Amino acid sequence: MGRLLGRIVVGLTLSLISFISYSSQIFIIWPWYGREVSIELLTLLVPFNVLVGLLLWNYWLCVLTDPGGVPNNWRPDTASLEGYEVKKLTGGPRFCRTCNQYKPPRAHHCKDCKRCVLRMDHHCPWVNNCVGYYNHGHFIRFLFFVDVATSYHLIMITRRVFDVMGENYLDVSGSIELVFIILNFVTCIPVWLMVGAFSLYHFYSLLGNTTTIEGWEKDKVATLIRRGKIREVKFPYNLGSRRNIESVLGKNPLMWFCPTVPPGTGLKYQLAEGDNISPQESWPPRDPTAVPNLDHKFELPPSPWTYEDGINPDLQPSSARQRAAAKRRKGVSAVPPYHPDYEDPGLDDHDSLQSSDEYDEYDEERGVTMRRGSEGYEVRPVDREEILRRYIQTRGEEAGRYRRYVPEPPSESESESDDEPLAERVDRWRSGDAIS
Repeated sequence: MGRLLGRIVVGLTLSLISFISYSSQIFIIWPWYGREVSIELLTLLVPFNVLVGLLLWNYWLCVLTDPGGVPNNWRPDTASLEGYEVKKLTGGPRFCRTCNQYKPPRAHHCKDCKRCVLRMDHHCPWVNNCVGYYNHGHFIRFLFFVDVATSYHLIMITRRVFDVMGENYLDVSGSIELVFIILNFVTCIPVWLMVGAFSLYHFYSLLGNTTTIEGWEKDKVATLIRRGKIREVKFPYNLGSRRNIESVLGKNPLMWFCPTVPPGTGLKYQLAEGDNISPQESWPPRDPTAVPNLDHKFELPPSPWTYEDGINPDLQPSSARQRAAAKRRKGVSAVPPYHPDYEDPGLDDHDSLQSSDEYDEYDEERGVTMRRGSEGYEVRPVDREEILRRYIQTRGEEAGRYRRYVPEPPSESESESDDEPLAERVDRWRSGDAIS
């Protein structure tokens, strides 16, 4: 996402939050309580404004906080075999060719931020920033306060609607209040539903100490295990629900709802207890069938073409007509007749193409020839004159459709004149004896 477009999206998001939060208080709740400050009004609105303030605070921290990048010239400690992950193919430390530097565990390259992000979860367009190691806690708290604040908002507006349900609503409230009630329902309900579903997924991932990218990896690993390609592998960063939450929100439960800095540096992570396998050997596991043999030495073929004659000899035509054409093509020379290397390939007998493999049985009922192994019927080519003759016969058999013309038999004189040679008739005509 571009810099200008990202700022526009952030501005629209802030505008939506502000509209839902303050239009409901100014145009719905305030007139409902008679436009006077009271204990009941403060009891209703103070908790709501505290939730909105925490929501905006955590949202702003998500936007401005650097998710964490890889320090310059950082290199993994390969001697201790800790604190680094390896490539699936070579077994060496993970290296980002775009950033031209090594990648710590759980770090990934973001094409939008154009750098590697520590413990990258995903790139969020609504905050115009990556959700990574240093702002993941702010993002979780932002989702939580959105869920609570929108629920509180819907309860307030619904109470206002139920308060006047038995009365004439247009007499009790003005048209402006009615319009804003409709607008608040239309804008708040979709946010409550979509963000709520999104929050459930991230809360579940938080309990398992899993990022969105690692969730995709776990799905792929589950597929490999289900297909029997690899044995069951434990996710190495799952420390238990309590410790998983502490790794993101801090160790003090009283401060989980307040913005805090996560512990650690994001370059090294604690492994699950009892896991005797190093992370580079256990996660993410590789598909043994998809890894090429690294010992194989690639050699170029002697010819730059896969098949010197241009045709794969193992390909077989699917129909009898194409097989027959293939047989004829086998006898075609690759050079013209005037070439010095031309050799007469010879031609197969045409009758041999109409063998029993192509046409086997004749179906008298349908009048066609049936080919062995075929699911349908293949009609032998018929002469056009024969087709026309059959068509005329079938049309002529319909009563009253055509009047058949039967020529009269020729007379004896005509028969005799027809038998007379043409030269004699011309001589007679010249002599004046010809009958006009």
